[in-house]
This record gives sequence, C-alpha cells and structure tokens, in this order.
Amino acid sequence: MADLQDDPQSTSAVGELEAPTSAVPAAPPAAPPDPVSDPDAGDDCLDRARSLLAAHPVADGHNTLAKALAQAPWHDLEIGESSLDTDIPRLRAGGVGAQFWALNAEPGCPDPAGATLERLDRIRSLIASCPAWLRLALSAGDLADARNCGRIASFLGPVAAHALGNSLGTLRAYHLLGVRALALTPGTPWTEPGLSRFGLEVVRESNRLGILLDLSGATAATWRRTLDSSKAPALLSRSAAASLTQHPLNASDDLLAAIGEQGGVCLVSFAPDQIEGTGAAVSVREVADHIERVREVAGAAHVGLSGTYGLSTGAPRTSGLEDASCYPTLIAELLGRGWTEAEVAALTWENLTRVVRDVEFAARATAPRRAASNATIEDLDGPVEGRPEPRPRTGDPDRTGDPDRA
Repeated sequence: MADLQDDPQSTSAVGELEAPTSAVPAAPPAAPPDPVSDPDAGDDCLDRARSLLAAHPVADGHNTLAKALAQAPWHDLEIGESSLDTDIPRLRAGGVGAQFWALNAEPGCPDPAGATLERLDRIRSLIASCPAWLRLALSAGDLADARNCGRIASFLGPVAAHALGNSLGTLRAYHLLGVRALALTPGTPWTEPGLSRFGLEVVRESNRLGILLDLSGATAATWRRTLDSSKAPALLSRSAAASLTQHPLNASDDLLAAIGEQGGVCLVSFAPDQIEGTGAAVSVREVADHIERVREVAGAAHVGLSGTYGLSTGAPRTSGLEDASCYPTLIAELLGRGWTEAEVAALTWENLTRVVRDVEFAARATAPRRAASNATIEDLDGPVEGRPEPRPRTGDPDRTGDPDRA
C-alpha cells in the first residue's frame, strides 16, 4: 500500500500500519472526555486519522470539479488553486486514493450530451496533465495499480440519465470514453415516474458493460425496479439519511436497507443542505451522525464517503469540512466516537472498491451470454413525445429488445 503523502514516483510499499498500542496511549476510560472539548484527545484522534488514511485512503464518490473548471479557466491544480476547494495538494493532504469525477449535466440543460462531453474532456485533460498524481481508472485492477503507485485513481462518472438522449448507443459510446457510472436521475421518459421497459434495458446494458448504477435522487419506483432487476450492486453516489434530513438526494430507510441487502453502498454527502438539522450551524458532527445512521440501517459494509467537493471557494460548506484536505477531521470525529481501525478502513476504501469489483465481475459473467442491445425507446415504450416516429428498420439480425431477456 502506498502512502499518498510520500513521493508518488516511488512504488515501494509503506508497510503495515503499526498496532494502535505503539502509536497511541493506552485505551481511555469507559467514559472518555469529549474530543472536541479536550484538545489533547482531539489532537490524538487527528494524528490517528492521518495515519489510518495513509494506510486506508479515501475512495470518494462525487466531485464536481469538471463543472467548476469551466468557471476557472486559469488554474494550477498541481501546485494549488485558491479559487477552488479541490486541487492536488489538498487531495493528497486529505488522504484521497480514488475519486469519481462527476460529469452530470444539470436538469433542463439544452444540450446535456454536449455538456457531459465537455466535462469529460476537462477531466481527461486534467488526468493527462498530472501523471505524477492522477491515473485514469477503468477497472478494479487500475484502482489497485494506482494505489500501489501512489496515484489517485480517477474514475469518470456518473453521467446523468438525460445525457443518454434515450439511446443505448450513446451509453456504449460513453463507456468507450471511460465513463463507469450512470445516474438514474428523473427527467427522462424512462426514469420518471418509474423505470420503463426501455429503462430496464438500460440497466441490463449497464450490467453488461460494467457501468455502476447511481440511485441518488432516483424516484422510489425507479430505485425499486432497478434493484429488483440489476445483476450487479448499485450505489448512492451522494446521499445522506432522509430520516435525519429531508432532501431530494437523501435516501429513505427503505432504500438504505434495500441497498444493503443488494450488496451496494451509500456514499454519504458532506453537502450542508443534505445534512442540516434543526437550523444550527452544520458541522462535521452532523456528517458523522448521518454516517452512523446509514451504517445502522444499511450495514457496516454498505457505507462510504462522498465529499461533494469540486466547488468554487466561498460556496456553502460544512464547518470543518471546507475543502478536500479535511477528510482527517471527519475520521478523527469517528475515532472519538469509538470507531475501530477496521471500521474506518471499510468506510474509506473497502466498501466502495468492493462494489467496483462486484460490478466488473457481473459484467464478465453477463457479457458472454448477452450481445449489445440495439433496442430503441420506441421499440419498448412506444412513441416519445416530441420525437418523430422512427422509420421501420429491416435486415438487422443483431437488433434486440426483449425486456424479459436475461
């Protein structure tokens, strides 16, 4: 395992993390002081957090830097960029080992495919310009290789459902460009009010390709049918617990329990509007409360982190988690609540990377049995309002569209 704080050119292993008894004082009494009110305890937890993240880095599920870069044409992310909350020094200081770079076009965008491709190009250019720090990841093997070399594994996605243009060919094109996650967001005729027959075909084609299905913000009818039909686990790329804070992106207890049963993962958002409580200032404590609630409902193997960074400096942020260097502060809070090293490792790295592997394995099992689908939304759902009737096609022996095909 590579220490993200060391020279990334070195590929030598850092070694195993020392036992806690050699790095920290003896265990505290049964009723320890509050780490926030006890500076020594807080410093100790923060030191432990940094050590743990060196061994078990963060695999983060959502960063919108691709969008922010359009508003910051002059930037230097390798040295540091004060106008943004994300740059290479802060990612490394935060212990980030893998990052999903979100490419979502906004609802109502007049050209969602064009906006998505622009953002994809920005992130691929960023990765190419920082080879000492970033590495494009297309598979679980790439994820492991990047970690072993001290680079930040960079996944492309999610893209929003409406950026497909109701086309399975567009989904395959995104996959060829490196996209590995698709958000089943409302706003398309096949994801709203629930998943249509064409939507089921999108799920099956995503399973065949090895594209993760993101259910953050999906309607209840869509997420239920997705989890019932998908051969691979799903994820929530930027959700928190709706039982604590009502927000369109947050997950109900029913969804969290279903994600756990299906083997997926909920990546808890740090966005203040998703975790605010009674109107008091939102802090790292509220994020920890949401993490523990998700863990309680979905299970310890089904919770991870989503910093939702990638914003301009000055955008609303949670106190204590203002930029991508702040993950140790959250881990320190959890350690102060009694989390073990194994529980932290599962939260930061193991749970999300397991889902990446499982989706890839499902694709390998599915691909030999299923050809690429050429079905159209008109084939399966009928005419779409605002679109011309398609011409009948003949002589297309590879065309498929049976919604009940395995």
